[in-house]
Amino acid sequence: MRFLPVFLDLKAGPVVLIGAGELLRAKLRVLSAAGARLRVHAIDGNQDLGLNFEDAARTDIATGDPLTADLAGVIAVVCAGAGDVGVAMSARAKALGLPVNVMDDLEHSSFIFPAIVDRGDVVVAVGTGGTSPVVARRVREKIEALLPARIGELAEFIGGFRKSVNERIAEFPLRRRFWERVIDGSIGAAVLGGRRSEADAALKAIADPSDFARADKPEGSVVLVGAGPGDPDLLTIKALRALQDADIVFHDELVSPEILDRIRRDTTRVAVGRRVGKPGIGQDAINQRMIEAAQAGQRVVRLKGGDPFVFGRGGEEVEALRAAGVAYSIIPGITAGLGGAADFEVPLTYRHEATRITFLTAHKARDAEAVDWSTLTDTKMTVVVYMGMTAAPAVRAGLFAAGRSPETPVGVFARVTRPDAQGAIGTLRDLPELVRRVSGGPAILIIGEVVRHAGSLRRDTPEKTPKQIISDLLDAAE
Repeated sequence: MRFLPVFLDLKAGPVVLIGAGELLRAKLRVLSAAGARLRVHAIDGNQDLGLNFEDAARTDIATGDPLTADLAGVIAVVCAGAGDVGVAMSARAKALGLPVNVMDDLEHSSFIFPAIVDRGDVVVAVGTGGTSPVVARRVREKIEALLPARIGELAEFIGGFRKSVNERIAEFPLRRRFWERVIDGSIGAAVLGGRRSEADAALKAIADPSDFARADKPEGSVVLVGAGPGDPDLLTIKALRALQDADIVFHDELVSPEILDRIRRDTTRVAVGRRVGKPGIGQDAINQRMIEAAQAGQRVVRLKGGDPFVFGRGGEEVEALRAAGVAYSIIPGITAGLGGAADFEVPLTYRHEATRITFLTAHKARDAEAVDWSTLTDTKMTVVVYMGMTAAPAVRAGLFAAGRSPETPVGVFARVTRPDAQGAIGTLRDLPELVRRVSGGPAILIIGEVVRHAGSLRRDTPEKTPKQIISDLLDAAE
């Protein structure tokens, strides 16, 4: 994020607008609509700006050279259609520490204009770092379609009561629940429905705001949420809602920062997972901390990479919650096996070629040694191994001993669905070497004929396709 979205107080001083033609007038309309006081330098000499009476009263038409004009008290400089004057003005503004925007010129701008959804006191700014205003406008259109027309009136209504109510509720969590109940209940509905006086009377009739908040205090509960393999866009809508509603989130170490950013900012975050070779707090401790938080009335989320019920120990956590009498629910996530298959275009099943799938975990060599590999030799079975990087030699040895061909196609897919995802393909004979080629995990192994159909390997750079690579390897083996 290069540009931090901030909101400028337009009552703090005038904005200097410099430019010419329709570009100047377009920016003038945006600033006037926001209620800005303006000092306009029309460098083309055309001072007919088409302002209405109210906007004209807040606008000064300047006739001097903007490069020598007095900038005392100015809060920002905007250049639209100003050419070389805009570049020179940018240097002057930056030297004085003034925010400056030169339209369509990121190099000479210290701030940019977002696409704006204006609902009065509710303003949504959408930016793309100046790279694609059209994309920003499309996002704005989607947001405008979702927001109620009177959402700004609701914010203004709450603002009128906020100070007095907050003074009567000392605890921040209780205060938040009070306003959640107001917004989500009949009072908020009355404002959004245009019945302001009814909402005003209802809120004033609340004798004890703390009791009002507690009356709707939810019973503590736990939601087990699957975070998926890493791409935040693969979170379900239900998962996003749970992250926004949570009071506390216990998350795995491998949950990506981009997904953690979806958590409400004032929510407590607790890392409870472990990485390979590093100790964690242990499953019993995780269970106990979730139970204690829920019994204290908190809305708890247990955020787990992939899916909670696919090698995520979600079943153990559910058993502990049941035994403690804690209410819980489960929101599934996309497991790494499915995410990796989609990311690298490996169909886990394929008509006439692969009719069965087996998912297994081999975190350590002893895990691989405990697997009955004799059940996994069917050439029409796809085997997906989770956490199999360290145990790759033992996986290979187990399949060899059971009779699986050394020329069985294999893919190692690391950090699937993330920007730094990598893949390496070859045969079962080369499995340990394939693991070394992907530069670290987490990774999954996909073993079976379906790997022949793999698509792009991202950072692998051979010109041949994965199918051609495997074909060459098999030919060499013969």
